[in-house]
Amino acid sequence: MTNSTVHGAWQRYRSVPIIYRIATAFVLGSIVGLVVGEPATNLQPLGDLFVRLLKMVIIPIVVFTLIMAARNLSPQNLGKVGGQVILLYLFTTMIAIGIGLVVSNVIDPGVGLLLEDAMAKSAVETKESPGLGQVFLNIVPENPFGAMAEGQILSVIFFALAFGVGLTFVRDEAEVGSSVYNGVETIFDAVEAGAEVTFKIVWGVMEYGVIGVFALMAALFAQTGTEAIFSLFKLFATLAIAIGLQISVVYLLIIVSGLVGQSPVAFLRGGKDAMMTALSIRSSSGTLPVTMSNADENLKIDQEVYSFSLPLGATINMDGTAMYLGIAAIFTANVVGRSLTMAEQLSVLVTALIASIGTAGVPGASIVMMTVVFTQVGLPIQAIALVLGIDPLLDRMRTMNNITGDLAVTTLVAKWNDAIDFSTGVWAGEGADTGGVRTPTTDD
Repeated sequence: MTNSTVHGAWQRYRSVPIIYRIATAFVLGSIVGLVVGEPATNLQPLGDLFVRLLKMVIIPIVVFTLIMAARNLSPQNLGKVGGQVILLYLFTTMIAIGIGLVVSNVIDPGVGLLLEDAMAKSAVETKESPGLGQVFLNIVPENPFGAMAEGQILSVIFFALAFGVGLTFVRDEAEVGSSVYNGVETIFDAVEAGAEVTFKIVWGVMEYGVIGVFALMAALFAQTGTEAIFSLFKLFATLAIAIGLQISVVYLLIIVSGLVGQSPVAFLRGGKDAMMTALSIRSSSGTLPVTMSNADENLKIDQEVYSFSLPLGATINMDGTAMYLGIAAIFTANVVGRSLTMAEQLSVLVTALIASIGTAGVPGASIVMMTVVFTQVGLPIQAIALVLGIDPLLDRMRTMNNITGDLAVTTLVAKWNDAIDFSTGVWAGEGADTGGVRTPTTDD
């Protein structure tokens, strides 16, 4: 076999999206585990290496991405529209996580699939969860570097955000071109470079993840047999129900019908192209041109609003993914025989809310975010392999949810700022309140 043949085969392999290669490894590993049985557990070390690699990038990802988020979201430059958009995005994300946790507690995905191997033991041996008050107190680290060394995720998040916002204020107050201003910009540039390096490492970890997931699933199914299949179906059903509630109740009933005062049917008709595109390509950023076109041509929102809110939403508004983190945490806790306390579930909510902002643009974002949340509440990261095989399907639903939320929030902010025309587009003839016809303003 010549070098050109090997190179060509490698390029063809690389041309397949990584998530599909991982899904294939998931299926093949599961089959090997079912067919081979106990000997397949010898592959476990290859899977454990994947887990260690994931743990290695948690702290750098959190620190670099959150400081960069603070740089891009300068509090002094947001303005009225920006403040409204960001607060609404945070609010809908918090509600989404809460819905995911409630639905998970009702359905209990993962119950019946109790893993008694090293994965379960690693979770059982974690420290007892602190009380609710202690959870809030522990968010503020006594020693930021000690928190990083010990993997105290919420404390690291708090320090990274505080440091990033502090840098932003110092930069905005300094004279442009001064040593202080240039020094802050140098720090931001170094952080951005560090983030890019970390993203490259994540890419390499995900490439190895094909082998790691194959090994983890082979070892898992060698121990559990077919019991895991039903548990994965319950996980899928839990996410589908939670997303259905988020879209129908939060976006359509509360935001569109209640606060905007318009027809949810008209809204869905106006955003259907973006929603279907998101369901097809699984990328909020990739769907952005369609989302902006729907906002402009169908929903009749002014460009001064959607040109800010929709790109920002594609970056930080990850309602579906954040919701999924809560569901995945409950699923994993059930699988390893744990019950998450209210304090731990609150910790999941806070961690997922902030992590969804910082890691939205990272390749394999949902996987990185899961490692952050699982580490915070002491759940075994190995369990991530359980869900990677069906993640392409779950990701389609999560992305559609994200896009729907972007459009709903944008519509509401446009109404609040008289930047939408309810007399035309999909709104015409719906019989809803048309008092929000826009009068142009420039003082946003």
